[in-house]
Amino acid sequence: MSESDYGAEQIQVLEGLDPVRKRPGMYIGSTDARGLHHLVWEVLDNAIDEAMAGHCENIIVRIHADGSVSLFDDGRGIPVEKHKKTGISAVETVLTVLHAGGKFGGGGYKVSGGLHGVGVSVVNALSSRTEVTVHRDGGKHFVAFESGAPAEPLKKIDDSDQHGTIVQFWPDATIFETLDFDFPTIKKRVRQQAYLTRGVTISLFDDREEKQNACQFYFEGGISSFVHHLNEGTDQITSIFSMEEEKDDVMVEISLQYTQEFHDNILSFANNIQTVEGGTHVTGFSTALTRELNKFSRENEFLKEKDPNFTSDDVREGLTAIISVKVPEPQFEGQTKAKLGNSNVRSAVEKAFAEKLHEFLIENPADAKSIANKCALATRARLAARAARDTVIRKGALEGLTLPGKLADCSSKKPEESEIFIVEGDSAGGSAKQGRDRHTQAILPLRGKILNTEQCRLDKMLGNNEVKNLTVALGTSIGETFDASKLRYHKVVIMTDADVDGAHIRTLLLTLLFRHFRPLVDQGRIYIAQPPLYKLQKGRQIWYTMTDEEKDRLKAEHDVKGDNIQRYKGLGEMNPDQLWETTMDPTKRTLLKVTIEDAEQADHTFRVLMGDEVLPRRKFIQMHASEVKDLDI
Repeated sequence: MSESDYGAEQIQVLEGLDPVRKRPGMYIGSTDARGLHHLVWEVLDNAIDEAMAGHCENIIVRIHADGSVSLFDDGRGIPVEKHKKTGISAVETVLTVLHAGGKFGGGGYKVSGGLHGVGVSVVNALSSRTEVTVHRDGGKHFVAFESGAPAEPLKKIDDSDQHGTIVQFWPDATIFETLDFDFPTIKKRVRQQAYLTRGVTISLFDDREEKQNACQFYFEGGISSFVHHLNEGTDQITSIFSMEEEKDDVMVEISLQYTQEFHDNILSFANNIQTVEGGTHVTGFSTALTRELNKFSRENEFLKEKDPNFTSDDVREGLTAIISVKVPEPQFEGQTKAKLGNSNVRSAVEKAFAEKLHEFLIENPADAKSIANKCALATRARLAARAARDTVIRKGALEGLTLPGKLADCSSKKPEESEIFIVEGDSAGGSAKQGRDRHTQAILPLRGKILNTEQCRLDKMLGNNEVKNLTVALGTSIGETFDASKLRYHKVVIMTDADVDGAHIRTLLLTLLFRHFRPLVDQGRIYIAQPPLYKLQKGRQIWYTMTDEEKDRLKAEHDVKGDNIQRYKGLGEMNPDQLWETTMDPTKRTLLKVTIEDAEQADHTFRVLMGDEVLPRRKFIQMHASEVKDLDI
């Protein structure tokens, strides 16, 4: 579509803007840091839409010293002529009317992302001021808004032979809990969009005095460069496979590579929007991958006649893949666009990917053999794990479904009111058992450090008593038969000492839960207890504190002498009453809920910290060593 074809008549109006300031959470999810950054994503999505349409090559994101953010794209520029339906200019319509844009059947874009087209108007509504500069039709045009309402009408301020749009906004301090934009968060999103939009250059600048920074991204390889980035520091066993093909009006891009890892890392996108819950494009990919690898392995006798077929789990072990589709009319499930629902996309992806994968396997016999051997090894491990799991379950059945001997269970059988504390050691376990609420709180002490599950398969894991006891206690089973609905406690609380060993055990437990009980993390069932580091006492007055800063403040405020300050080295040093009062009492305690804002980053962090590669771990420690304030050795 040429610039002349993109005019006011392409801007379709659906409804008004009034509800946004009253209920911002409905439109951006929250008013915390996540919601604040969502404003940037919405304007960035519009620029990316121009790039996907072939009209934009450069995007500049800038965090200004005054707290505002601006985004420039050298696309066609938002139309400035009067809109027939609204009676105001198209650019003012886009900024002040909800569901106004070139993405609602008006022919402005063939494919687009954005939050159902509400993006830039919501940004405007939630900003104390928004300024838009448009280079288009031989002129430089300017318009400004305050709290979503027009402040300075659209006017031509100069001649211009350029084209593009600059949107600058100042988030409203009366709406957002924080106005502090995080450079690494924006950098990650910008880099991801550059991977997904081959040929576009995206620059990011931070002009704030104490945080000055800059970066630029351009990836000629597109999503194959993305796969290369994700697999840095891993032992790769194949080259990178990449394909791009249009099938039934769906543009399909897939890139993948196999590694020696035991876990998969599959990211999916639709119109550059990450679909964290997958959808029809992922289903089509998985179906084609499993079928083609089984077919190829049978034909080339990697699978013998008596061997069982690879399952979808088998062919995903060690797989890193990016699945990206461009769809003219995407059907997302839910406001957050977590899952793609277009039924035609499944068949398009399945057909296009199957053809290209078949060609790749034939033309790259060494890679094909490595993949087949990896899948066969995964199959054997799966069968061994099934036997080990069945043994655990069968043993439990023979013993009357006996729970682990060290588990002090709660009397309540209602999961919604029950919680389990996973405690480090018998000493802390003893205090916790005596201090708990026996009706709702269960205690499971662990002996020493559990197995590092990042580096072993399920069959080996189930041979470890601590892993086995935790699995039986939770009640969900593990592996193929995992069922989150059978969780016996709706709060799973990790309670370890506030020292290096405690942090290590906590990391080992989080690795186990992230890799093998992931739905419990996604559902918000996992918590970390916050026991105090210090006890301060003056006469009969007692204060507990979790930080050195708070301890120093209380010490100065209440003139507490040194002998009356106790530093807890472990939970076992606390008597049952103290442990209840400070850490376990639901009316007084602080629990940190474990959430995953960024699955890709979480996967990378666990791989670095708990994997076999020493160099990435050493680099991570060197980068973050300065953040450690109080280290017990």
